[in-house]
Amino acid sequence: LNVCRSGSKKQELNSQKKLEKKLSFYTKVKDAVTSLQAKKAISKKKKQRSRQKKLKAYDLSALSEFLPQTASSQQQTEVKLNRKSKQALVQRESAQLNAVLNNAQFQLDPLAAIHQHLVSTQPPSSVKDDESAKNAKISRKDKKRKKKKKNALSTPQSMDI
Repeated sequence: LNVCRSGSKKQELNSQKKLEKKLSFYTKVKDAVTSLQAKKAISKKKKQRSRQKKLKAYDLSALSEFLPQTASSQQQTEVKLNRKSKQALVQRESAQLNAVLNNAQFQLDPLAAIHQHLVSTQPPSSVKDDESAKNAKISRKDKKRKKKKKNALSTPQSMDI
């Protein structure tokens, strides 16, 4: 009976040791997993910070306040074109092109008609720029003419008697 008891005690001690080893192994694994998760979270945060820094470097929205606002930039709307809307757009544009081609002024002088259209459709500030550009061209032409006249006057001319 003592032999059985001592054998059963040894078995109990062995099973307890095995249980303790298993528990210590599981706690080590649990600690390793939590530390890996913490490292992963830290690296993820670092990646997010670096991405945000890169995005800030490419962010040009601060410059938009210095740019002039135009009506076309304010009217930007995102429109997804499906097959039907593309067809309708092509039909409208082709009708517009036919109207332009059949216009009498365009048939007489296409460049003048295009110029007149641009002048009438541009905002007022650009019309002033066009006028100043025209004046600059005219003044350049006048300068060239004056130089030619000066050169013509300065060259000796023979007089027929």
